[in-house]
Amino acid sequence: MTKAAELAKMGEVLTNSQIGGRRNIVINGAMQVAQRATSATGVGASAGYFTCDRWKAELGNSAGRFTMSQTSDGPTGFANCLKLDCTTADTSIAANEFLYIAQSLEGQDVQLLNKGVTGAKQVTLSFYVKASSALNLVAEIQDYDNGRIIAKSYATTTDWVRHEMIFDADTDDGSSPLDDDNGASLAVNFWLHGGSNFTSGTLNTSWQNRTDANRFVGGDSFFSSTDNNFFLTGVQLEVGSQATPFEHRSFGEELALCQRYYAVVAHGASSQDGTSHPVSMGAMYNSSTLYSNLELPCDMRTTPTLEIVSATGYYTFYRNGGSDVVDDFALTKWGTRVLEFYNNSDISGTAGHAGFIRTSNSAAKFAVTAEL
Repeated sequence: MTKAAELAKMGEVLTNSQIGGRRNIVINGAMQVAQRATSATGVGASAGYFTCDRWKAELGNSAGRFTMSQTSDGPTGFANCLKLDCTTADTSIAANEFLYIAQSLEGQDVQLLNKGVTGAKQVTLSFYVKASSALNLVAEIQDYDNGRIIAKSYATTTDWVRHEMIFDADTDDGSSPLDDDNGASLAVNFWLHGGSNFTSGTLNTSWQNRTDANRFVGGDSFFSSTDNNFFLTGVQLEVGSQATPFEHRSFGEELALCQRYYAVVAHGASSQDGTSHPVSMGAMYNSSTLYSNLELPCDMRTTPTLEIVSATGYYTFYRNGGSDVVDDFALTKWGTRVLEFYNNSDISGTAGHAGFIRTSNSAAKFAVTAEL
């Protein structure tokens, strides 16, 4: 095929399949948004979301620890990346140890893959990665609904490299298509550490029923040395067999997508004076109970739970020319867009008095979570 024909064919592929509309299924692939924190130390004792939104540290049973941070060391065109810095090594690896960085996706957002049915489509995963040394690692796509996995290995260098991986269509998994709902159906997993329970088989480079022994075969351990650093950004998952340029979205768009899963409503440190952030209006139900409603920035994935940083004197309720110091709040009613919360332990006032609630400490924080 001539060069001209090759370019024409590429243009046809992009026009007919991947270039139109929103291409990247992953949220916050450029690690722009970090509502919880820009750095978290001592990570490794339990799984969770710590820094960059939508990226969860899945881990278990290791003595290894690391600092996770959003840092400004991305490749050209990327202001940010996710960094893991090993602070406690673990070279005596038990069989059941594991660590990977994951993003789970709602079933209703991956219906375009037609997975498990006639017409199932290939998918391409691309990402930028570097490390402090050469490591053999594994990127995996996991089907939660049908218990299926597929994976490919890659090697890091000390320079940023974009890796592009084409994963076959899964046309015959002997079960149902991905659920069309708001539950976790698919995940992108970046493996960094695993014991023999995850390394003793054969890497699943084609779709297979999940066998843990096949998930991190040939992989090196991020916990092998406290000199180890791992950097990740520009993660893109798209339908088709061609890695297109990373789809950059504005910070506002990315933040709005993240807020479906986690939203900070008020944080003392982000207020004008670094302490007093408005929370909501409230009213005294009786002489000792304050109620307040709080409208969220968007409809969340499901009814959220309240994450509140609380301590003595962290909040203040102002009313009738006076104020009450409040330590904490609890939910009483809630939906995907509005929360109702109360305090009946720190308040003394008059039924019917209305007022407003502010944070009164830089560490005070109101957030809601509806993560997968």
